[in-house]
Amino acid sequence: MADRIGGLWWYRALFVLIAAFVVFLHLLPLHPGPGQLPGPDVLLLLVLSWTIMRPELVPVLLVAAVFLVCDLLIMRPPGLWTALTVLGCEFLRSRRILLRNASFPVEWLLVTGVVAGMTVANALILSLFAVPQPAFGLTVIRMLFTIAVYPLVLVLAGRALGLSKPKGESESLGARR
Repeated sequence: MADRIGGLWWYRALFVLIAAFVVFLHLLPLHPGPGQLPGPDVLLLLVLSWTIMRPELVPVLLVAAVFLVCDLLIMRPPGLWTALTVLGCEFLRSRRILLRNASFPVEWLLVTGVVAGMTVANALILSLFAVPQPAFGLTVIRMLFTIAVYPLVLVLAGRALGLSKPKGESESLGARR
């Protein structure tokens, strides 16, 4: 039991470190100027993939705290993308049993729907309150890049760290043996 709890804290700390590294790279002045294509939202893909593989590693409060800090550092409207991310994670968390035996294309399709729904909801809410936002075409391109990069993030951030979907209900956290 102590090993399992220690492993949980190790993965949670690793998630926070990866998130800090991604935000640090985002804040670096590496963009040469306008006209560049927007990159994928790697942090979102990381949290979605970990939520599907091992939901106990990314609790709701940790996701909310990390994304709220990211909102503040990246200068997005505070809390909007955080709330949408928490809703998306909880939607996937509630379907973890269905996703356990699902093939990768089904998982990718579900993540595509979640990312598309989050992107559209974000754009609608920002336009409802007349908040300046990037052109809709750039938002769609960012969403498509995010969806296209999901398999790579799944392999690098999940499987490379030894994470995989649990095979049975008895392998989940807190199950009786």
